[in-house]
Amino acid sequence: MFVLNSQSDETLQEYPCDYMFKAFGPSAPEHRFAEKVHSAVNQVLPVALDAIKQRPSSKGGYVCVSVLTYLHNEQQRQDIYRELQNLDGLKYLL
Repeated sequence: MFVLNSQSDETLQEYPCDYMFKAFGPSAPEHRFAEKVHSAVNQVLPVALDAIKQRPSSKGGYVCVSVLTYLHNEQQRQDIYRELQNLDGLKYLL
């Protein structure tokens, strides 16, 4: 997450930096949620498959897909969040 400076709309995030996106969605194979997350991030910034990690929920109905990126600016971060928000099956986004 990022913190907004109360004096302006600028983030306190410094660039370039490593940044982790986390998207929660259905774990059923037919949803291909991790593939969709990878594709969404790649719309903005190329990310290797080894930068993506998956962890199932305790009951197995959902999966958390984490994507480690190297961002160069705030616009990339906002664009990736925008792409992820449009994913079918998205339940939660960090």
